[in-house]
Amino acid sequence: MTPTPSTPTPSTPTPSTPAATSGTTPFPAPLTGPAFGSYSAADVQWLLKDLGDVELEAPAAQRERDIQSGRANYAETLPVEYVPSPEYRQLFAEALERSSRRVAVAVGIVSELVHSARAGQPVLVSLARAGTPIGILMKRWTERMHGTDVPHLTMSIVRGVGLDQTALGYLAATFDPGRVVFVDGWTGKGAIARELTAALALFAETDGTVFGDDLAVLADPGHCVSIFGTRDDYLIPSACLNSTVSGLVSRTVFNRQLIGESDFHGAKFYAGLRDDDVSAVFLDAVCTHFDDESVRAEVAEGVREAAAETRAGERVPTWSGWQAVERISADYGIDNVNLVKPGVGETTRVLLRRVPWKILVRPGAREDIAHVLLLAEQRGVPIEEVDDLPYSCVGLINPLATSEAADR
Repeated sequence: MTPTPSTPTPSTPTPSTPAATSGTTPFPAPLTGPAFGSYSAADVQWLLKDLGDVELEAPAAQRERDIQSGRANYAETLPVEYVPSPEYRQLFAEALERSSRRVAVAVGIVSELVHSARAGQPVLVSLARAGTPIGILMKRWTERMHGTDVPHLTMSIVRGVGLDQTALGYLAATFDPGRVVFVDGWTGKGAIARELTAALALFAETDGTVFGDDLAVLADPGHCVSIFGTRDDYLIPSACLNSTVSGLVSRTVFNRQLIGESDFHGAKFYAGLRDDDVSAVFLDAVCTHFDDESVRAEVAEGVREAAAETRAGERVPTWSGWQAVERISADYGIDNVNLVKPGVGETTRVLLRRVPWKILVRPGAREDIAHVLLLAEQRGVPIEEVDDLPYSCVGLINPLATSEAADR
């Protein structure tokens, strides 16, 4: 059963009544479930445009050629949505059982750091879609532990394009910008953290509104941010799947043929995948550790101790992940850091959405990345063990020199 929030639902605008305006023009209304996505309106409001009637999916090889040739941005189309096999779903279930408590503790740590950083009144703005389930978990933790209402919205960020400027305008008109904190699931090499900083600087210049760029993430194996729940590179179960663990919503879309100047970026709601949806299963498994009275006190105490250690420890980003990616790119003759995807979450994305070349694995990490190994086997992608790998695994995208390479 989905835990019932102990506080009122967020006092943010309802979808039928946009409260924010840009000059004399109202902003688009946020989308909410069940009309859009399988999450409840109490959990999240989507600052997105519904593109459910548009055919955007394209074969991986075609998308890869267009992206790498510069003919299209990766966000102009969508990959074909992966429907997990029974064997893969079993791996997800096992991973969730094994790591749900660890995730709950990391959620608690990052939530406490955010609570302090925003004077006890955070507005969580997750980056769709990997950040969305993490934002929901942080909202629930803060409401359970502090009894405060926490607005949670989710918006688009696109590498090479930046943050959705219309969504930023909506946030600026609706909330105190000083309360807003942006949330993502994890860092890889830190490209999104850099994109966030640049996009917020641009908005401050064009709009005059300043948002903090201190991105909060559940896991920061790339050492790219200062607000994080852990820096370990382990499997976050929400990274195993695509829409079926993210409210049945696609990755975000920025395509000027579909997105007008005053529109939010777009996304699709895959209502036809309801039978495969484990979005609530993931949330409930993690929330059990701070909703169940028998374990709540123990978890909360562990979070308090860990959060205190994190605050007192070294949190200045070193960008060691970016440096590692540059070395790997050079070692493998790729000469393009965008084709090197470090960490469990990013490696999973390579296997689910891109044209993978090979997967690098740190010896001793195989047990924790069983789903990566299965996907690689199913797709015929070679595995290479690397002794000094700073991540559990790294996915290398095929550097397509010819169209034939994409069809391998």
